[in-house]
Amino acid sequence: MKAIAVSEFKGTPTLMDLPKPAIRPGTVLIKVQAAGMNPFDWKMTDGIMNNGKTPHQFPLIMGVDGAGVIEEVGEGVTRFKKGDLVYGQFIHMPIGEGSYAEYAIVPEKSGLTIAPMRIQPEEAAAVPTSGMTALQMVEKLKLQKGDAVLINGATGGVGSFATQIAAAKGLKVIATVGDEDDAKRMHRLGAAVTINYKKAPLADQVKAKFPHGVDGLLDLIGNKEKFEQNLDLVKEGGGALTTQFVADDEVLKAKKLHGGNFETEGSPAALDQLSRLIDQGQIKVPVENKIRLEDAPAAIAASREGKATGKTVIVM
Repeated sequence: MKAIAVSEFKGTPTLMDLPKPAIRPGTVLIKVQAAGMNPFDWKMTDGIMNNGKTPHQFPLIMGVDGAGVIEEVGEGVTRFKKGDLVYGQFIHMPIGEGSYAEYAIVPEKSGLTIAPMRIQPEEAAAVPTSGMTALQMVEKLKLQKGDAVLINGATGGVGSFATQIAAAKGLKVIATVGDEDDAKRMHRLGAAVTINYKKAPLADQVKAKFPHGVDGLLDLIGNKEKFEQNLDLVKEGGGALTTQFVADDEVLKAKKLHGGNFETEGSPAALDQLSRLIDQGQIKVPVENKIRLEDAPAAIAASREGKATGKTVIVM
């Protein structure tokens, strides 16, 4: 089968011919239809999970998010059957049996579930990591209907989902954008207010529009300095979360805010919740770029250099 893999940590992602995975007890073999790309995928090949305890195998096939059809079920599998359309996070031990391949083997008990009915596999593959991160972040803020939430980095994968989920919950979303096209897209996704951070400092613009502050902050791109500056925009008792692991608990405590560094907890239950929102039409899946497997190395390089725009999906 064709797959994108590396031969060693920090190796160059390459299109390889590798053996089709053999079914094992407790696993399913998926004929992959699409794989969603995330920066975490190349961070894994750089060894972000190489802590001496997590097993890896080489060639290491990249990819966490995927969607496809179950071709075979292993002994003891009860949740799925041959022919089921599934999506989710394919990541499991050993690291290296990922979704950037024509076939993938995934344990039944991993973050896998039946795919939403009203979208195509290439859209479903874009959902798992970004969608679950957005869903859990919005829920963790514990805001009430009518509250205002500032999403810094709203135009990315997580931000696009978070904007829609927050709007569906009745929150007033303030989305950061870089141009007029982004502003139009974010308004279509449910943002009540857009702020072009290129026109003037973000904090100054938010204070002008919300002099009494906002109720919550989701910061998806800010460094430590910017995150702490943005905390000044949040009302006392409000919440602030960052995916960049730059939060200082003592700083939050001093400002009487809850939240901090956020890490996604993938689960079939969270995916099922996203599926319901998608099938109810409350979430549109933003896929900006669809590429072939052989195009993935160039797309990975662009992501590393910070030149990737929008959500990219590999279509098999």
